[in-house]
Amino acid sequence: MDWQGWFALGLSGAALLLMSSGRFAPHMVMMGVLVVLSVSGLISPEQALAGFSNTGLITVVALFVVASGIHHSGGVDLLVRHLLRSPKTVRSAQARIALPVSLLSGFLNNTPVVATMIPAVHAWSRKIGISPSKLMIPLSYSAILGGTLTLIGTSTNLVVNGQYQQLTGGDGFSIFSITMVGLPVAVIGLAVMLLVMPRVLPDRKDQQKFGSMREFTLEVAVSVGGPLVGKTVGEAGLRELERLYLVEIERDGSVVTAVPSEEHLRGGDRLVFAGDTQAISDLLRINGIVPSVHEDEPSLSKDRTERRLVEAVLSPQSDVLGLTIRDARFRDRYGAVVLAVARGGERVSGNLGNIRLKPGDVLLLEARPAFVSRQRYNKDFLLINDLDTDTPRHDRAWLSWTILVVLVGLAACGIMSMLNAALLAAALMILTGCCSVGQAQKSVDVPVVLTIAASFALGAALQETGAASYLAEGILGLSHGHILLAILLVYFAVSTLTEMVTNNAAAVLVIPVVLSMTTAMGAPAEPFVIAVMMAASASFATPLGYQTNMMVFGPGGYRFADFVRVGLPMNLFIGLVTVAVIAVVYGISLY
Repeated sequence: MDWQGWFALGLSGAALLLMSSGRFAPHMVMMGVLVVLSVSGLISPEQALAGFSNTGLITVVALFVVASGIHHSGGVDLLVRHLLRSPKTVRSAQARIALPVSLLSGFLNNTPVVATMIPAVHAWSRKIGISPSKLMIPLSYSAILGGTLTLIGTSTNLVVNGQYQQLTGGDGFSIFSITMVGLPVAVIGLAVMLLVMPRVLPDRKDQQKFGSMREFTLEVAVSVGGPLVGKTVGEAGLRELERLYLVEIERDGSVVTAVPSEEHLRGGDRLVFAGDTQAISDLLRINGIVPSVHEDEPSLSKDRTERRLVEAVLSPQSDVLGLTIRDARFRDRYGAVVLAVARGGERVSGNLGNIRLKPGDVLLLEARPAFVSRQRYNKDFLLINDLDTDTPRHDRAWLSWTILVVLVGLAACGIMSMLNAALLAAALMILTGCCSVGQAQKSVDVPVVLTIAASFALGAALQETGAASYLAEGILGLSHGHILLAILLVYFAVSTLTEMVTNNAAAVLVIPVVLSMTTAMGAPAEPFVIAVMMAASASFATPLGYQTNMMVFGPGGYRFADFVRVGLPMNLFIGLVTVAVIAVVYGISLY
């Protein structure tokens, strides 16, 4: 292998390290790699940009819109109302979640499915008296296993299929090609999950992690005729307090939220602060601040049209990770004020401004009404709970399901290609009003699209420079030419990469290696490609390994160790089952 191959391998290693560190967004890393590959001349500009026109990627974009139509028409809510009901045991409750979610995830992107289910499951858990920590991991794992049922179950399957077509020039896989392997694996995986998880998952009662508003907010008033009247918030020194944040001002029956420093104070203003409630003495030392005369009724407990109280979960790609709340300047950045932070199901105590933010933190925010619509699809937040969100168009719920069934039927019967069926379904979702144009635009996960498209450039470089062949020879050496052992090694290589970087990037990087290896062995590529699809989807061991895991991390009140304890054995078990099923389906000898 010449220097170009080593350069491509070095670039791959650097990209993996940067993404696994968590400090750099995957799409920025992969776009940087694309720039280096194109500018260096290692691949042509056409090869560098080929990912953006790949049929698999465009199909993924169309299916984001289809999922949005199901979500905004209340299609998922329709199933929730009819299927959850009143179970008697934890196992029965988990089964009522697992079966519909896994089936839904076989035909929809599992991220909106889980996003829709989390608030419903959380409210349902309180109703039936079962801890959310017993239900949220099964919700995520069911969505992951369901994604392996069909080619459209996850974006990874479609991307792998698109890259396979691009590199081989073949026809690719049909919508149910993966089902022969995915269905038995999903059935066995769900059965084991329902057998084991009721006993091993933690039982952390839903203690309303943010508790009473009185626990972390306090109220004072501006003295009528005092020295602060007419001064701005900044001039009054209310922005420089060490242990408290000014959240809002109640004035003449209305509320000023996310208070700017330029806001002028008036006599009788009721000021609400968040942070260390023991710091009230610091406030009362300020000349012109007096105790509030409305202590019997906290301002934040009143419903106001000017504000929203929302819970938001920080994503691993958030720009504010590692920063303190004060340094993150939430008010300026998002138009919201942090009232409290929960981590591992419990509120983080201490000086609010000095709390360093971590992935999976649940933030209680006070914001203006537009915050939810602006930030719901922001990469900084995985999930935003708000009771006053847009009402789904329930009268179109059945219509949205009909469109999805037509999509699957057209693709399965070969009447249309997967791409054309998905594009048609996306257009129908918008034209029939199942989702608006704005909702469709917001549903497209741009960072995911950029990560996938840029990953194709690195995959092409590995193929062109011979680096893929070099790695394939290494795996062949370890497997001693045994096909089943080679599949096992490929599976666990992808599974390990998926826990460190995005599943799409892991799959795209490995496919060129797999194709080089099958060519050298004279073996069919299909079982190896199916193994890559399965391994990239089956990520259970950490909350960082798969987006739905991170989404349930905060609402379930989990700790990192909870995922490792139940997810690592699940990873190993599903891996062995997958390889065994592949051996049976494709008639590969164990010896």
